Amino acid sequence: MPPALSAEQIRDANTRYHDVASAHYDSKWGIDFGEMGARQVRAKVRKALGRAPERFARTLEIGSGTGYFTLNLLRDGLIGEATCSDISPGMLETLRANASELGLEVQTTTADAEQLPFADSSFELVFGHAVLHHIPDLPRAFAEFERVLAPGGMILFAGEPSRYGDRIATVPKRIAGVAAPLWRRAIGAGPAPRADAGEPDSALAGVVAVHAFAARELALLARGAGLEGVRVSGEELLANWFGWTNRTLEATADPEQVPWAWRLYAHRGYLLLQEFDRRLLEPHLPAAVFYNLMLTARKPA
Repeated sequence: MPPALSAEQIRDANTRYHDVASAHYDSKWGIDFGEMGARQVRAKVRKALGRAPERFARTLEIGSGTGYFTLNLLRDGLIGEATCSDISPGMLETLRANASELGLEVQTTTADAEQLPFADSSFELVFGHAVLHHIPDLPRAFAEFERVLAPGGMILFAGEPSRYGDRIATVPKRIAGVAAPLWRRAIGAGPAPRADAGEPDSALAGVVAVHAFAARELALLARGAGLEGVRVSGEELLANWFGWTNRTLEATADPEQVPWAWRLYAHRGYLLLQEFDRRLLEPHLPAAVFYNLMLTARKPA
């Protein structure tokens, strides 16, 4: 069993991994800044809040990456003055390029979530997507979120892996890994080219994500920081199984040889199952069974 890494080593691994990943991150994960992206982000925010979102004047995104959430929320008019922070300078460089292309204005700051370089009560909303599971010292980070929130302000975090859902997701990944050679033969694609210097170090991939959560754990973190009105909900079950199966298959193939018809099937199938989850499963099943957890809470006014 490998020795446990220190918090500082985990932060360093996250910085190096995401710096390298930033150049191809948007294409790899299908990041969209058009109507589709805005619709996806809007739906996630609405689900996390359990209601239609209000407009937030001053916002801070933690682990903003290339800007998927902030830039889509800006285009949708749901946020006003936007600040983006990330531990990876490379991610923020790509974010600034995306913002410039879209004609949007954002402030960017390279920052560790456990030590935010902002004044007390600076923001009405502190939020993030798929970031909490990368942070070594979560109680310290939540104390920082509470500190920089204005009274009455909110935190909103989405895309966090649930412990049970993460375990379930290994099943489609395993099945897809076994079926990959037959799948490539069926679609006429060769194997993926060997990783080069433009790909993140695979050894780092295993250490950058340090948490999967139970719903109760996320709620306790928020309450422990003095926040109230805590709400934890789950998102994506069938859509997640479908998505991980397809992503695992596609990762084994030369991307130039994957047919457009397959990509269209994978995209439309994911959206269809996402809607099925939203309408029929998410309102009735406990948060813990879903792959993604969402957390919202408010600072006392």
